[in-house]
Amino acid sequence: MFRYTKLTALREILIWIIAIVFLAPFYFLVTTALKSDQEVITSSNLAPPASLDFGNFVEVLTAQGNSNVVMGLVNSIIITAGSILCLVLLGAITGYVISRSTRRWSRTAYMLFLIAIVLPTQLGTVPLYIGARTIGLTGSLWGMVILYTGMLLPLSIFLYAGFFRSLGTEYEEAATIDGASRTQIFFRIVLPLMSPATGTVAILAGLIVWNDFFTSLIFLGGSANQTLPVAMYYYIGSLVSSWNKIFAIVIVSMIPILVFYLFAQKRFIQGFAGGLKG
Repeated sequence: MFRYTKLTALREILIWIIAIVFLAPFYFLVTTALKSDQEVITSSNLAPPASLDFGNFVEVLTAQGNSNVVMGLVNSIIITAGSILCLVLLGAITGYVISRSTRRWSRTAYMLFLIAIVLPTQLGTVPLYIGARTIGLTGSLWGMVILYTGMLLPLSIFLYAGFFRSLGTEYEEAATIDGASRTQIFFRIVLPLMSPATGTVAILAGLIVWNDFFTSLIFLGGSANQTLPVAMYYYIGSLVSSWNKIFAIVIVSMIPILVFYLFAQKRFIQGFAGGLKG
């Protein structure tokens, strides 16, 4: 039976203090974004806005040219969603083949993918850019999807292979006896059981692709398909110290990825815990 003791109360107080410390930056972010230019200068950072001013968000969302935040937001969503879809599909299939194969090449391939995770992608930026420009992938949204898929595929395969190795083959053997093909076994039985791994891959890859600035700046520079981090770079560079507008654009960039995390957090936590319960 649970008993509420002094130690329990002390633990709850400590948790609240930690939560307040972690939420304090978010409080400053929101309150400053809702203040007018004059109020940002005259009021304290701790003080809430005297009146809610959404003009900063309107100004951010109506910016044009290189600072077009809405277009950057749409491009980032397309690139991130396309990359996640390719990484989940290709990573799951490759990880399944590697984990279920008993041949010598499977272990060699697995070690090569581990090495690819360790090596920094910046080492291959120049030859990768030359190759991408040669085949027409630069300046293209789908070209960025292909690039991100290639760069993050080793991580996706590594995560899926680890989960597949911890999954028994009883369901697959039973389906084989019932006459199911290997394709049917994978998509109808194995892949649904991998929902924790899928959530982990989706969130990790989504965060990396969504927040990436360097790759987008290099491969989309000079095109009309720039991503949100690049649009933020141009927009913030023209503001100097207008913190209310800077914080407004930061909030705009946070909302899509936070919404995505709220939907996928259950699978993400299960993925880190190594659980396979759906």
